[in-house]
Amino acid sequence: MVFYFTGTGNSLYVAKQLAEKPVSIPQIIRKENLAFSEDSIGIVAPVYGHEVPPMVKEFLKKAVLHTNYFYMVLTYGNRHGGAAELAKQFCENCGITVNYINVICMVDNWLPSFDMDEQKNIDKKVEEHIAAIQADIYARKNMIAEVTDTDRMAHQQFLNYMKQMPPNAWQHLLQVTDACIGCGICEKVCPSASVRVVNRKAVHIPGNCQTCLACAHACPQKAIQLVIPEKNPHARYRNEHISLNEIIESNHQK
Repeated sequence: MVFYFTGTGNSLYVAKQLAEKPVSIPQIIRKENLAFSEDSIGIVAPVYGHEVPPMVKEFLKKAVLHTNYFYMVLTYGNRHGGAAELAKQFCENCGITVNYINVICMVDNWLPSFDMDEQKNIDKKVEEHIAAIQADIYARKNMIAEVTDTDRMAHQQFLNYMKQMPPNAWQHLLQVTDACIGCGICEKVCPSASVRVVNRKAVHIPGNCQTCLACAHACPQKAIQLVIPEKNPHARYRNEHISLNEIIESNHQK
């Protein structure tokens, strides 16, 4: 059994290589019964600020996982900042015994820092890394991905930077321009119902935004942009193996 969270398809693609029918966390997070029993249970999620998204943390806090082998695969684009170690600590605080956590480098979809056109042309050996992770999990390997002092320092620098920001800064990162045609795609790809179409125009609703940028990347008009400069405001991304409909099926809060 594999649970996943995805914004632009990277984690969904990995999850599909590990299970025939992975389960979307946004689609089950509001259910009353979150008890699961399987021989192995995995979580595949992206790394935001070196940690798993808030909704994944919420799931880990709520879920009761009965398994002989619990693992996590964390997707990141440029610097994981010790994500495996941070995830292990969080899981243990939730009472979850962790057997395996690995990280996998993929396209970085963080628009303020990376040009999607450039990112898509970098060979990050994704298939090789997925194959190695598959072999590890099949062999029930016990391992936490290596974390260096440099990784820990990077995360501390990030925390210091965040202390200088308003506590809800990420909730106000998005803006909808007049290019919006009210097609509703942004609403359908949002995992937290933080975008709604009102009077034929998208409206971003702060409060529970996961800052996954799914709405910005999926907008066909590029009408959803950031309030801070983007590396390339004309370039957007979705994992080449994942369709828009799959993102919608994963995230749409009907």
